[in-house]
Amino acid sequence: MTDWIEIGTLEDIPRLGSRVVRTTQGDIAVFRTAEDEVFALNDSCPHKGGPLSQGIVHGKRVTCPLHNWVLELSDGTAVAPDQGHTACFPVKVEDGIVRLSLQRQHT
Repeated sequence: MTDWIEIGTLEDIPRLGSRVVRTTQGDIAVFRTAEDEVFALNDSCPHKGGPLSQGIVHGKRVTCPLHNWVLELSDGTAVAPDQGHTACFPVKVEDGIVRLSLQRQHT
C-alpha cells in the first residue's frame, strides 16, 4: 500500500517549473509541465549533483542548470549520449491537490 503525502495544490507549482519538498530521503523536486502533468525526481542531477529544481522544463524533460544534462521526468533517466539516472517518486493530482509518495519508483 502506498502512503501519500499531501504537498500542496497544482497551482502552487508554476507551469514549466518546480517546487522542492524537503523529506527524510532528501530534497525532491516536483515538476509541472505545460500540460499540467506532474513528476517528482530526486533534486540532484546524476552527473555532478546539480539542483534539477532550478533546471529548465521542456516537454516531459528537465535540463540540469549546471552542465545541460537532460533527464526524462517520467523515470529520471538521462537522455543519450549521457548515461545515468536519478531517483523517481510517485506523484498524483486529485481534485487539484498534489500528493507524493516517498516510495522510489526507480533508484
